[in-house]
Amino acid sequence: MKLFGTDGIRGEANQYPMTPEVALRVGMAVGYLFRNQGRHRRIIIGKDTRLSGYMLEMALASGVLSMGAEAWLVGPLPTPAVAFLTRDLRAEAGVMISASHNPFYDNGIKIFAADGFKLPDEQEERIEELLNSSVLDQARSRGEGIGRAYRIEDARGRYMVYLKRAFPEKMDLEGMRIVVDCAHGATYRVAPEILEELGARVIRLGCSPDGLNINQECGALYPQALQKKVLEEGAEVGLAFDGDGDRLVMVDEKGRILDGDHLLAYLARDLKQRGELWGNAVAVTVMSNLGLERFLKAEGIEVIRTQVGDRYVVEKMREEGLRLGGEQSGHIVFLDQSTTGDGILTALRVLAVMRQKEEPASEILNLFDRVPQVIRSVRVREKRPPEEIEGFSERMRRAREILGDKGRVLVRPSGTEPKYRVMVEGEDQQLIETLADELASYLEKCLG
Repeated sequence: MKLFGTDGIRGEANQYPMTPEVALRVGMAVGYLFRNQGRHRRIIIGKDTRLSGYMLEMALASGVLSMGAEAWLVGPLPTPAVAFLTRDLRAEAGVMISASHNPFYDNGIKIFAADGFKLPDEQEERIEELLNSSVLDQARSRGEGIGRAYRIEDARGRYMVYLKRAFPEKMDLEGMRIVVDCAHGATYRVAPEILEELGARVIRLGCSPDGLNINQECGALYPQALQKKVLEEGAEVGLAFDGDGDRLVMVDEKGRILDGDHLLAYLARDLKQRGELWGNAVAVTVMSNLGLERFLKAEGIEVIRTQVGDRYVVEKMREEGLRLGGEQSGHIVFLDQSTTGDGILTALRVLAVMRQKEEPASEILNLFDRVPQVIRSVRVREKRPPEEIEGFSERMRRAREILGDKGRVLVRPSGTEPKYRVMVEGEDQQLIETLADELASYLEKCLG
């Protein structure tokens, strides 16, 4: 069974593969692979606020120490903070324990190389090979060679200083009312504090994690409470993060949702106007709305599509020399400042443009008209390529013929859950819903 998906290893905590035994072996593999790649032998380990984070943190650290490397524990911090700290503290690798937007009972492991970028496929494959080999057992350190663990008390402060440097030095958020929903997750301290330090009046939601409530009807996946609070408070804007803080969804002053496509349009136009859009292009995934593509092309900006997953967006950005890329889900990457999606950094960049142009958040929504799009999630027993499902290719072909060049159909297995995603896009809302339901029903019949 392949352990690594599109975003590391993920599954139900304390069930294979997210058991302490597997986490121990992953820690050993990371320690073994990276202990000789630098002078310090440091491995950063961070986590979000899930109950199972304690269990997996200790197991990972034990594995790292058994290989003679050092485990530097930074506690609950966003995923992009771990990527940053891996570079900032000159560590050999960084490990984040999180299942991102999944419920509390799931957890996951993401690994970053010394440069702060997620591991390429070949290194993940090497780790998988090591887990089931005798190499790790033969390479255990002994005596004084066993590693030490340290808890890094200033990790949050380092990350906050880094974030504030991304905000224009002579600008502040004085007087701005901002509702912040941290999904009871990893941003629950950093996001409100940094916005308050920049002068904003912050109204907090989802900032009381108890280990069980992460992503529970709050945050980027469930922005309804944020919409309501923005209107109640008369706030200028609302910010919703997911459990590990690598994605952002915003709500404008009228209570309307702004997803990653809206934010990409706003940021790309600004960078283009200032002559700072590297490559005059933006990397997006196949899930990004056709309306975004049409808007960017009208602005003279090339659109480069990738498969779903922020790691693939980042890979394409590095290949093409791009500055900006992201996903509809709210993963936005600024390659001039970060190596992965960062919800707080994205919020600061958007707020800075709003301040500079003296524009309301609703202007972000007005940039382009979305082409109607529906997405159906189908839980399945097994995930197989769509073309291997008998009769499914014919149904896909028929749906695409019906839509012609005025729509799109995309069916893909989720990289993080036992699900398929069915996306249909087109001008006729009723038609695309019917087509999406037909495809989803057939998948459920075959694989559910």
